[in-house]
Amino acid sequence: MVKADLYKRLDRVNEIRLSVKGRKSGRDIPRPVWFVHEGNTLYLLPVQGSDTNWYKNLLVDPTLKISVNGIEIPVKGKPITDRKRVDDIVRKFKSKYGEGDVKKYYPKVDAAVEVPL
Repeated sequence: MVKADLYKRLDRVNEIRLSVKGRKSGRDIPRPVWFVHEGNTLYLLPVQGSDTNWYKNLLVDPTLKISVNGIEIPVKGKPITDRKRVDDIVRKFKSKYGEGDVKKYYPKVDAAVEVPL
């Protein structure tokens, strides 16, 4: 798949499916997640911050799969805990999804994930 096609698909949706490998079970665990697509990068916010299970799984194994509109690609997630970078990603989420929804669904924002595409 050409990256341009993937980017078009990402630009048409508000949610993707993220699969992580369970740190205890070893099974693939899919979850719907919101994201921000910027250039060659996806940004993700764990709903419960660093307490989110998929984020904890990513810390053990950064290999992820993202699915969008029928395609699935393997990627690597990079955890972000730097306060300034996390705040910048939160601003991006507020711009895309609205401040009210981000405040409502993301009560703890002490971590984010960068996914190079």
